Amino acid sequence: AQVLKEHPVDAIRFVATSATRDAENREIFEQMMIDELGVRPEVISGTEEAALSFLGATSVVSRDELQPPYLVVDLGGGSTELVLGGDGDCLPAHKVSAAYSMNVGSVRMTERHLHTDPPTEEEIQAAIEDIDKHIDDAFKVVPAGRARTIIGVSGTVTTMAALTMGLQHYDHTAVDGVHIGLEQAYAVNNRFLRMPRDCRRTYATIHPGRVDVVGGGAVIWSRVLERLAKAAYEDHGGVLDTFVASEHGLLDGITLDLGRKLLATR
Repeated sequence: AQVLKEHPVDAIRFVATSATRDAENREIFEQMMIDELGVRPEVISGTEEAALSFLGATSVVSRDELQPPYLVVDLGGGSTELVLGGDGDCLPAHKVSAAYSMNVGSVRMTERHLHTDPPTEEEIQAAIEDIDKHIDDAFKVVPAGRARTIIGVSGTVTTMAALTMGLQHYDHTAVDGVHIGLEQAYAVNNRFLRMPRDCRRTYATIHPGRVDVVGGGAVIWSRVLERLAKAAYEDHGGVLDTFVASEHGLLDGITLDLGRKLLATR
């Protein structure tokens, strides 16, 4: 609120996602934001969240560099969005053709299944079965096999990318746009999924607030990547063996969308 008072702004947009969608007391939170900032939060649907993530992720994409269609994966704490778009023919890079929001995320999977430190094989298998059921539902809506490029956004994806790169400290400039091999990603995801929390804390690359839930994010990320690669091969015989990590996602999409709406009124 103080920052807003110190800087002139044309518009304020406050967007809330999965945690607020699920909250039983969301009205209290919304009123608090109205009192503090003078704006009511937009509690957006999973589908709109997916579209905004896709807009942000593809805003810096060049068709000369990455082959469309693009499948953007936004792996959050409470939900994971799969968004297909930019079909390589008539759809522009930022245009969504299909989207689905899965009710799985790093926090949700940890709370739902990964109770032991480190998690047991039974807990991991239960998490995988849960994730696969959600992916099955997502693939009924999103023809994921058509994808030629996977773009991963969110803290889980970029953190795991940084760990795969062997960075000693997180460096967003090094991570943004990096291509990571799927086999490398599987190995690192599996390692940190099965690693005790105290060991994870020794890695400066992992934000302290992510230490407890990074395993839940890692198992989701591995299953999504593996299922996407399989779907692509079955659809067109193509080999998806890398993904692109991006620092551009939901926040970028929210800002771009607001900017377009403001320009349209002038």
